[in-house]
Amino acid sequence: MVNPQFVKEEVISLIEVKSLLTSMEKRDVELNYRTNKAKEFIDQLEILAAKKAEELRKNLEGLGLTRLKHEHMMKIIDFLPKDIEELKTVLQAYPLSLPKKDQEAIIGAVKDFI
Repeated sequence: MVNPQFVKEEVISLIEVKSLLTSMEKRDVELNYRTNKAKEFIDQLEILAAKKAEELRKNLEGLGLTRLKHEHMMKIIDFLPKDIEELKTVLQAYPLSLPKKDQEAIIGAVKDFI
């Protein structure tokens, strides 16, 4: 039996997942069950264009928040929280506590792209 090994683990945004699924769809004749389910899920979401997502990532990095890591930024870009409660919901999976001032700065940066 094949024993797969992880070469590297990295967080990617839904935009990148969508482009990967599109390239797989062009390459393969038919997608498998899981890939179809992932494609259906992504098609239901509103996703920023790649160029806007890159701008938002640069804006989030420009805030200079030391606690905000790359993986946190990817989730913020994926779900585009509109207020502090939505931001807390998006980031609740991570052991991260941000001051109110930082949360407001993140929401302010996101609002420019909604």
